[in-house]
Amino acid sequence: MEPMDPIAALERIAFLLEREQASTYRVQAFRNAADALRPRTGLPRTEAGLAALPGVGPVTAKVVAQALAGEIPEYLAEAELRAPGVLPELSGAAAELRAALRGDCHLHSNWSDGGSPIAVMARTARELGHEWAVLTDHSPRLTVAHGLSAARLREQLAQVAELKVELAPFRLLAGIECDILEDGSLDQEPELLAELDVVVASVHSKLRMAAGPMTRRLLAAVANPLVDVLGHCTGRLLGAEGGVRGGGKPRPESSFDAAAVFAACAEHGTAVEINSRPERLDPPLRLLGEAVRAGCLFAVDTDAHAPGQLAWQDYGCLRAAEAGVPAERVVTTWTADALLEWTRTSRRG
Repeated sequence: MEPMDPIAALERIAFLLEREQASTYRVQAFRNAADALRPRTGLPRTEAGLAALPGVGPVTAKVVAQALAGEIPEYLAEAELRAPGVLPELSGAAAELRAALRGDCHLHSNWSDGGSPIAVMARTARELGHEWAVLTDHSPRLTVAHGLSAARLREQLAQVAELKVELAPFRLLAGIECDILEDGSLDQEPELLAELDVVVASVHSKLRMAAGPMTRRLLAAVANPLVDVLGHCTGRLLGAEGGVRGGGKPRPESSFDAAAVFAACAEHGTAVEINSRPERLDPPLRLLGEAVRAGCLFAVDTDAHAPGQLAWQDYGCLRAAEAGVPAERVVTTWTADALLEWTRTSRRG
């Protein structure tokens, strides 16, 4: 039998494991093996010979040996069998919204706390059928996530500009997930934020502050003309107790005046993110319904930190349909040109 591409098999396994929230250690074993084999020719055909190569272990060696023998690797076959049960089954309005999506406003690379290079994230988005995607690595305040200083963000913009040419007609847009500081200001130079295509603003610190100050904090952010999307607005984490595969410790919602914040979002044209990460699913349905009634725009985003997580928009579409979100108010159904016209118009005031 003709051998299958062992690197493709390893990367497909990593993609499927990421989508089901397997441990980073497991995923990285397959990605590391793929990277180790990429420059090599004349691979050994035995598991023992393959396992002796740097970056390849017993499990990945078995995958490669089976692929080279023309077999579907057992590990890959098992992951493919699990795949249909990982994402929710969509029908009706949820399926229609999913089919209408053109892009994703929120994803991370290994420039901050993502696990893969920008090019890998962008190419995966393109392979999944996206027309565009916005790279939104973290701002400097979030040091635990290796947030980007102004200098590093400028370096990243140069790389994004190169990839835009390489990946065309797919559009890789320049963005950031910018921390909302305690006083509602933004954690990056305003002049630099104005150069970006899309700014997602999120709270990552002092999540338990009192409702009054938190409301003022969010109101200041969503009224800022540089902010396009309010990210994961309650900051909640469902954790393992919420039935989330791989979930950790749960975190309660931040307290704030949702009616006031969503009214401000509607007034200033700031989209409310429907965060599709299974451990977030933020905002909760009751608040999502309130945002619909307020007349807000929405962005169905993955907040992906790995290529396999770029498929998670299914979760967001299901919740959007449950809350009655009108598809025409979802900015991730728009063309890249329409999206950019919206963000540029808001910044002109």
